[in-house]
Amino acid sequence: MTSAANNKEQHTPLAISGIVFVIIAALGFSSKGVLIKLAYALDPRIDAISVMAVRMLLALPFFLFVALRIARQQETTPLLRHDVHAILALGFLGYYASSWLDFTGLKYISASLERLILYLYPTMVVVLSAWYYRRAITRPEHHALALGYIGIALVFVVNLHFAGLDVLTGGALVFVAALSYAVFLIASAHTIQRVGAARFTAYSMSVATLLTTVHYAVQHGVQLAHFSAEFYALGLAMAVFCTVIPAFLMNAGMQRIGAGMTAMLSSIGPVMTIGLAYFFLHESVAPVQLLGTALIIASVLVLMRR
Repeated sequence: MTSAANNKEQHTPLAISGIVFVIIAALGFSSKGVLIKLAYALDPRIDAISVMAVRMLLALPFFLFVALRIARQQETTPLLRHDVHAILALGFLGYYASSWLDFTGLKYISASLERLILYLYPTMVVVLSAWYYRRAITRPEHHALALGYIGIALVFVVNLHFAGLDVLTGGALVFVAALSYAVFLIASAHTIQRVGAARFTAYSMSVATLLTTVHYAVQHGVQLAHFSAEFYALGLAMAVFCTVIPAFLMNAGMQRIGAGMTAMLSSIGPVMTIGLAYFFLHESVAPVQLLGTALIIASVLVLMRR
């Protein structure tokens, strides 16, 4: 009895810290779209690749530091040729191409709509996994999928009414971004298992930073210091508070409370984005939009539980 009580006392602070970590990480990820929209409003010359370049370059030192620390550990598994090829391909797909599509889509749609479309990626993982592994989708999964896409349709109708046809362009770009990230998650599972999550993230993010820098140089040249100080402050906030800190806090939180509880707590992300967009960007919040948001969150939670 005493031993059980002692174990409970030891695990409670760990669980509380895990919950706090996941909530802070969700807030960081949720604020990304809002900060991007604020950056776009500063200067008409600022485009998706400019925001990406500043964000990735400022985040790169943190990931290189992690990569170097892991490389110095004696028990680190050496990378094989196919590991390197996988990291290069997955860095392109998951952290460069997906981000560029997402950032470009935010030129056309609201931050809250962008977050809701991205939040559909678990539904895409279910469908793609069923196709890839030749597994039938169960009836409850069909119902959950229908729920999610009815929800996004409701939100789309509201945004289409207020913003016009730009919503279709931006929505399509962000949807493809979510789809590419879903493919990335499925394709990266084996490589992450072999090389480790932290090392994989550090290396693939470094690959994405290189690709982003080359893309920026081809499109705009090598000059990257001609924007306002406010823009670089937003870029630093995106790098630190929307990229580095959330990534590590989410992993730390998951280790403490498990994947299931992490998924449930992360579902507050879209709600956080709607609140932040309302206060900082003055985006409207209609009752139908809240209903659609609830349906999407319910859909993802059901799929994650299964």
